[in-house]
Amino acid sequence: MSKRIAIVEDDAAIRENYADALRLQGYQVQTYPNKATAMQAFALRLPHLAILDIGLEHEYDAGFEICQWLRTMSNTLPIIFLTARDSDVDTVSGLRIGADDYLTKDISLPHLAARIAALFRRQDALGKPQQTDHLLKLGALTIDSQRMTVEWNEQMVDLTITEFWMLYALAKHPGHVKNRSQLMQDSKIYVDDSTITSHIKRIRKKFNRLDANFNCIDTVYGMGYRWNQNPVQNEAEQLGK
Repeated sequence: MSKRIAIVEDDAAIRENYADALRLQGYQVQTYPNKATAMQAFALRLPHLAILDIGLEHEYDAGFEICQWLRTMSNTLPIIFLTARDSDVDTVSGLRIGADDYLTKDISLPHLAARIAALFRRQDALGKPQQTDHLLKLGALTIDSQRMTVEWNEQMVDLTITEFWMLYALAKHPGHVKNRSQLMQDSKIYVDDSTITSHIKRIRKKFNRLDANFNCIDTVYGMGYRWNQNPVQNEAEQLGK
């Protein structure tokens, strides 16, 4: 059975462009121009994935309201914000209220399709037994690349798809510096440097909620970021020099 995707977007041309592209990928797509029609439909039947714009017609934050409402209906429904609004405030707000990913409308259709497939893959994999060959273990960190899950000290770290791939890119090569372009390539997004910085900050904060002493993601000024497996040891070595 093909997956059902709902697109909530008030611009008719953009809405149908996305819908046509996703139908070509084999998805069933329903489209809605505003909050009222979308929520009426979702109350009857939830889609398998929802793509939301934030501003809908005359309602500035309607997409945020839909996302919050959907989260009361389902904890696992994949939700993507796809919007022209690219401020850190909007991005953080969207992710905090439960979206799985936050993308801006300059993303290409192939990359959007890849993100959707990744969310479905993660959802499908969560129901399957864990396979050890997909596990990456670095000290307290465990990454399952098949299920796209991350644990720190055996506690789940709730990362978006974007954050997952950024962390995976860093942890896969500990000690190696990844510049912003490499992180964008690995996580299949194309944004400005400040947005990459915001993603890294959010990843750190999510680890810090579980472990106040977490400091394994280094900023290498002028170069990028790296996963530092032994930050305490390295600091001690530097102090001894």
